[in-house]
Formats: sequence, C-alpha cells, structure tokens
Amino acid sequence: MNEKEHGISLPHLTGDIVKNARKTRLDAFAVALEGWRRGLKLKWYTKDSEHYQDMIIFGVNPPGRLFSLSSETKTHYFFRTRGDLVSNEAVEVGSEKDDTKIVLEKAGVPVPKGKGFDPEATNEEIIAYCKSLGYPLVVKPTNASLGNGVVTNIRTDEELLKAIHYVRIELDYPEVIVEQFVVGKEYRFYVVGDEVIAVYNRIPANIVGDGEHTIEELIDLKNHWRKKNARLNSCLIHMDSEILDFITEAGYTLESIPEKDKLIYLREKTNVSSGGDPVDVTDTIADEYKQIAIDALKAIPGFIHGGVDIIVNEGKDIEEAAVVLELNPTAQIGGALYPLEGKARDIPKAIVDYYFPETKDKVDTTTSRVYFDLINILEPLENRTALEVEVSPAPIGKLYTRKFIVSGNVTRSNYHIWLKRQALELNLIGYVKSMVFDEIEIIVAGTDKEKIQEFKQLIDKYPQGSKVAKVREEIYEEPVTVGFEISEGYNTSNIKSVQHAIRKMDKDLQRMMKQKNRIEKDNKHIVNSSSWKITTPLRKLGSALKNR
Repeated sequence: MNEKEHGISLPHLTGDIVKNARKTRLDAFAVALEGWRRGLKLKWYTKDSEHYQDMIIFGVNPPGRLFSLSSETKTHYFFRTRGDLVSNEAVEVGSEKDDTKIVLEKAGVPVPKGKGFDPEATNEEIIAYCKSLGYPLVVKPTNASLGNGVVTNIRTDEELLKAIHYVRIELDYPEVIVEQFVVGKEYRFYVVGDEVIAVYNRIPANIVGDGEHTIEELIDLKNHWRKKNARLNSCLIHMDSEILDFITEAGYTLESIPEKDKLIYLREKTNVSSGGDPVDVTDTIADEYKQIAIDALKAIPGFIHGGVDIIVNEGKDIEEAAVVLELNPTAQIGGALYPLEGKARDIPKAIVDYYFPETKDKVDTTTSRVYFDLINILEPLENRTALEVEVSPAPIGKLYTRKFIVSGNVTRSNYHIWLKRQALELNLIGYVKSMVFDEIEIIVAGTDKEKIQEFKQLIDKYPQGSKVAKVREEIYEEPVTVGFEISEGYNTSNIKSVQHAIRKMDKDLQRMMKQKNRIEKDNKHIVNSSSWKITTPLRKLGSALKNR
C-alpha cells in the first residue's frame, strides 16, 4: 500500500465529522449536513410520524430514516440520497433489473443481452434460454442490492446449475435475470440533472504482493488501510469460502507469498461493500460514457438523479464499448466521497444545489467545521420517545473557535452546568469536559469573536464555591458539534453517562456475538469446501517448511 491510495478527501467531510454515520447512514448524513450548513431547517422522522406516512413516493413501508430540508418557501423530503423529485416510476424501474433492461433497450441505451424470469419460471426454461445466449453469463436477482446474489463469469453448464440453485433456492431470490457477461472495467456514475458529478472505477477486492507477506497477512494489511477510510472502514475484506476458492483457482493458498507488485484479485464482484476499491476517474473518463449515463436516467421520466453502473471494454470502438448494468435511485455515494485513490467528489452539494438552487454559493460549506452528532439526533426516534426531531440551526458565517484549559477547584457538575448556560446565552457552541483531578477542557465556537472573549471573562465568575486557579487559552481547529455538551469523563456519578455506557457495552457485545457467529459460519464453510480439503497437504507442507 502506498501514498497514492489515500484519496483526496473533502475538507468539510473529514473522518471525525462522519465517524458516527456508517454505511447507508453516511449517505443521508452527508446530504442532510450540506443542506443544514446552508441554513436550511433540518428534521428527521420516525416511521410513525405523519410526514413519513404521507411520503408515498418512498413506498408504503420504506426502510431507513426519512429527513427533510426546508427553506422559507418550500420543503423537500429525502430518503438517504434520494429526494422527493425522483418519481415513483424511477424508483420502481430502478429496483427491478429486468424492467430497467427493457426500458433502456427501448430508449436505445446499450445494455447486455439478457432476459428476466419471474418466480414461476422453471430452471429448465432458464437453462434453455441460456443455451441460446451462450457463455459466459451472469445470474442475479432482479431486486437485490449491494451485489447480493450476483454470480458472474459463468462458463459451464455445471456452474450455471450451481448459480441458479444458489440464487433461487439458497438465497431465496426466485425472480432472476440472466444476461451476457461483459468483460471490462465497472464504473459507478452519479448523475444530477444533465451533469455527471462523479465517476469511480469499482475494482474487486484485491491485494498487491510485496515479496514478504503471505496472502492472509496482505489482507490484514489492506484492511488496516481501509479502516482509515471513512467509508471503507465498514467494508473490510472478510475471509470466506468465496475468497478461498478464488485464490485457490489462481494457484495460491493463504500461506503463499506473492512476488512484489503482483496484483491478486480476491473476488469477482466489484461492490465496495464486499471489499472492492473505489478509484475516482471523473476527470479522465471519456465524455461519451458520461453521456450514456445521462441518457440512461433520461429514459425514465422523473429519474432526476441517481447512480448508473456501466461496464466499459476499452479494447472496443467507443460506440460499442459500454453497456449499462443497473440504475440506482438510492445510490450509495461513499465511494465518491472517500475514494481509495483520486479526488473526492461533492455529490451532496450537487443534490442540494438542484433542490434549493437559491442557496447555491450563498454559504461556503467547504470551509465549515461545524456539524451535528447523528447518533444523538436519532436516539429519540430509535427509542420511540419522539416522532420527529429538529436539529438546532447551524451557525452561518466564519466560525471562531477557542480551547480553554481551566485548572483549580473546577470539577463540580453545577459549575459545568453554569458554564453551559453562559455559552448558550452568548449563542456559542462547544463542550466542557472533565480531564484529570483539578482540570477541565472547554471548547467554545461561534460567529462572533467578541462573544468568545466575553465567555472567557466569565469562566472565573461562578459565584458558588468553584475556584479557578488558572485559564490557558489555545487555538482550536478541529470540527465542533452544534449545541453545548457536558462530558464528565471519569465522573461515574453521572447516571446518564453510566446508562449510555451500559447501552453501548450491550450493543458492542451483541455486535461481537454476531461477528463471532459469522466467523464460525465462514470457517465452517471454508473447512467443508472442496478447495480447503484439496489444499490441506500443501498447507501442512508449508507449515513444516516454515518451522525448519
């Protein structure tokens, strides 16, 4: 792994800012944050809220969290990255891959040859059609997401039977689509209106040899780097039977030490969620391919913005080099926001520009360091103690921030509550946090520099017992959450903090148990796989040689 594999991130969406927005929550948070920073009113809703039930465009019982952005004259609702200007037809067609293929083909947009089969279709019918289509093939569910159930590069009758059984029976996706397997690089385009905002190449999970580490060790090293990426830290490469089979077919074992710079793919699927690498190519991809992506969305009325997956075979003439695989009205955008290589692309800005053009360029959100804590905002909704939550307005304008290290008799909670009251009365945001023994840390931020100095003068004015010995002022340039929090740190007398810690421990325990069960299941699959049994003598021999 080298430095070029650190993509150039957006300064206003650092890892610290999005640390509590993982996976699909990242998509919603990024769009909501952009609108909120512009001064738009931001609300989040639970499924029981009246607004949620009224939003038919999102389906009768849509998954996930709904939020709205409002100006003085209008309100728009969003589900993740999808806004309410995206039509029902776009959502329905985009969620059914066979419908997508039919609509695009009629519109003259290039697609792979193939056909969808409903649940009543027999395996014999599917196989007969495949014979007429010819190998290699792809079998995939018509309505799955994140690459679930997609089996690619099927080359024999035996592989085809296995794929059909896997998708229709084991995964319980009886409705499938069969199409030609197209060789080439896979790209995710994100289109807003008539413009392609971002394009990134989705490379299957892979490692690069260094001549020193085994494949298993290289996977661990790759995951180490992925953990540093705000999107990829929740999409690590997990060892399973698919990876083991893949490297075995390539002539390797987990103990193999690949030569330096040797690229080894671990999966066929390109999905970022299964360990794939997003590499930004927005500035280098041909305009002809961008036009195909734009035309693909235009083929469906009301498909205002969304993702377009295209495979490009650069060895062919440009007129026949590209085919559209899928359209996604609720596309994940983390790969464009946090590419492993290349430049991050500000899709949230483009989306909010489209829905609220009157706010475009009025607030420079690219320099903003203020944000809201998504977990704290959603907690009342998830606990069913509220039907909707409105986020406190964002400070608009240049943000001045200071850190004060205060020592003395300053650890009493009443003093901290008083400090919070003073900060809020001065329209400042930040926090006060107990450090060790006789020291606290105070962060205050606001758009009025004089208010911060006024707060500083108040620090030693608490009238009831606390005594300030020293105040040290420092410049503070890290992101700041809206509101003013009190963190008692080591003070376990704070019942709310203890309860929160217990809930967190319980969630962590549940997550660890799930991981344990998944690992045990994956290990069982690996041990029972034919490739594992076949390579047993080789592993024993390698271990014996290693121990000499």
